[in-house]
Amino acid sequence: MHFQSVTFDLDGTLLDTIADLAEGCRLMLAEVGAPARSQAEVHSFVGKGMAVLVERCLTHGQAPTAEALYAAIESFKRHYSEVNGRLTQIYPGVQEGLEAWKASGLKMGVVTNKPGMFTEALLERMGMTAYFDVIVSGDTTAHKKPHPEPILHACRLFGVRPDRNLHIGDSENDILSARAAGCPTFCVPYGYNEGKPVDSADCDALVSDLLAAYRQALTFKTS
Repeated sequence: MHFQSVTFDLDGTLLDTIADLAEGCRLMLAEVGAPARSQAEVHSFVGKGMAVLVERCLTHGQAPTAEALYAAIESFKRHYSEVNGRLTQIYPGVQEGLEAWKASGLKMGVVTNKPGMFTEALLERMGMTAYFDVIVSGDTTAHKKPHPEPILHACRLFGVRPDRNLHIGDSENDILSARAAGCPTFCVPYGYNEGKPVDSADCDALVSDLLAAYRQALTFKTS
């Protein structure tokens, strides 16, 4: 196989976390006295990390003040910590895909924009921690995806050149981050991507699930 390591996005790629995120947002908005948001709205707000999610929830025509945003973020942290993983579902094909990747002997990692305080607790709760050699969260490096630094950081920890790492995600943020890092990237079509369908023309392969990604990777060749 061309690859020596593989990195996975978390929300929208490995796990369907939207019900927990929506509940955390509902409780936060009620606490700060802001209008409620539907789960569909929250779905379209996910992708660029917790602070952006909260800001988007609060924005109605104009952005919230710095003070209001800070209070809402602190509220969201408390509420989401309580519900994190409670309603989360593992996407079809993920468990089988992770088993196949693990059996291949490749180094495996998670690269997510989710803050570390939620990432590790969620992976533990879902019984997935043991699959991964490296976990890079939204606050591990100075920048989040779509910046290349989170993926480059994972590659440094692996001791693998970026062009020998495959990044698998569900959004434009994943594609842009991987491209800038010099990594091939596969995308799954079922995730969030801020409410837009992911474009197969922008990634190296659009795959139905993680097991299909593994099978595709077996025959991957650089152009």
